Amino acid sequence: MRKFYHRLWISLCLIFSLGLWYVCPITVQAMPALTEEEDRVAIPVETNAIENWPEGPVVTSQSAILIDAETGVILYAKNIHEQLYPASTTKLLTCLIAAEQCSMDEIVTFSHDAIFDTPRDSSHIALDEGNQLTLEQCLNAILIASANEVSFGVAEHVTGTSWEDFAPLMNERAAELGCVDSNFVNPNGLPDENHYTSAYDLAMIGRAFFANEMLCKMASSPRLELPPTENQPKHIIANSKNQLLPGKTYAYEYLVGSKTGYTNAAMSTLVSCAEKDGLKLIAVVMATDSPNQFADTVALFNYGFNNFEKVNISQTETQYNIDHTGVFYSNNDIFGSSEPILALDTEDCIILPKTVPFSDLTSAISYDTVGSGEAALITYSYKGQLLGSVSVNFASNIENRYTFEDAHTQPADNAQSPKEQKVIFVNVFKVLLVILLIAGVCILVVVLYSFFTNYHFSPKEQNGRKSWLKERRRKRNRYQLNRARRIEALRSSSPKRRRRRKRPNRFRDFDF
Repeated sequence: MRKFYHRLWISLCLIFSLGLWYVCPITVQAMPALTEEEDRVAIPVETNAIENWPEGPVVTSQSAILIDAETGVILYAKNIHEQLYPASTTKLLTCLIAAEQCSMDEIVTFSHDAIFDTPRDSSHIALDEGNQLTLEQCLNAILIASANEVSFGVAEHVTGTSWEDFAPLMNERAAELGCVDSNFVNPNGLPDENHYTSAYDLAMIGRAFFANEMLCKMASSPRLELPPTENQPKHIIANSKNQLLPGKTYAYEYLVGSKTGYTNAAMSTLVSCAEKDGLKLIAVVMATDSPNQFADTVALFNYGFNNFEKVNISQTETQYNIDHTGVFYSNNDIFGSSEPILALDTEDCIILPKTVPFSDLTSAISYDTVGSGEAALITYSYKGQLLGSVSVNFASNIENRYTFEDAHTQPADNAQSPKEQKVIFVNVFKVLLVILLIAGVCILVVVLYSFFTNYHFSPKEQNGRKSWLKERRRKRNRYQLNRARRIEALRSSSPKRRRRRKRPNRFRDFDF
């Protein structure tokens, strides 16, 4: 009996443990950074495994990515979805949210929590409780001096409550930007095992951040200077530690903006943007030793600018054959002098490796579009690697129109100019529907005409009418003949009789 109760107790404990495991949420923690450089270098570069893809540089970062800022096309990928600690690169998202929700002239007042929740051994600008700065000054302090207490103060200003309430806004905005590996719990990236992201997610955040010219200017400034005011009596001067900025060791001339990050757990991280010859790239490196983050970033930028180019599809695509899509195209305009009805967007571009010819790309067309004026979307890829997409718009919405060419009737070498082309896209089903509708209307008109024409004059009624007319003519002829005979008889009678006939008895009827 005692053994029975013992087993029962063990069973209940197991059931309780399983129920607790099922009910309680499981917290995912970031992986720690590798401490040995050899281990980080040994991590394979995924894009290097793509056939004919440009060979990417060897970087010391545990995770790295290079993307095109406009299209989001990935040019270089190394361990891009591993969850790691972002450190102060978190502040890119904090500043982006603040710039989107507040005006630059708003006043931020620093609370007790914002000041004293900031560790004294972390980055700060030594503000005191009750100090005030404009939001523009705050964002400069965050992006140039990486001030942690300012990040807390801005988060409180945006939420109107505590900085802890800012985390849900961060996670919501990150999801909107396409982040898939992140969880943020504070606005500045101070160490927390539940605060993590990935190189891919930081690149998605960077796309939105570096699209803002004002934030780019702040993120590329080497020096912060805040003059004393009545509500902030200190003259604050701070220099950026970013070595990519002008005059620094790894200065990069095409730099648009950059944000550094470092903690013992995260090691060195860096998110940067550069632009050259119309190509705008974003590079993210995570978990490496300083100053390798700067050398890795420069290597990635040089790799991108040297091996990739932006290709305008409307100026390059001269052959496009769509199979089983419910449309057809021809060299003759079925409406005579009418304009083409579909055209490629002249602004859309893809990113093409210089080692891959355009003819080797794979394209797919989709009609599930939501954009105004869009009829379809053509996506280009190479060996499964996305290179970008171009929208097919209704031609009336485009000034410089481009129309598809039939690969069998128009060679690529002798392609006509856009103005000379008379090729159109027509939906077969819609054309057939219009033809059937017109035919049905014509048949209906013929039936109605025949019905109303014969309604009052059926064959039987027409025969009766002819008989009636014939009888009427016969009676009229007989009447005229009898009348003529009587007149002739009267003329041939004696004068006395004629006189008598001229004075007929009024009570006597006579008939001619």
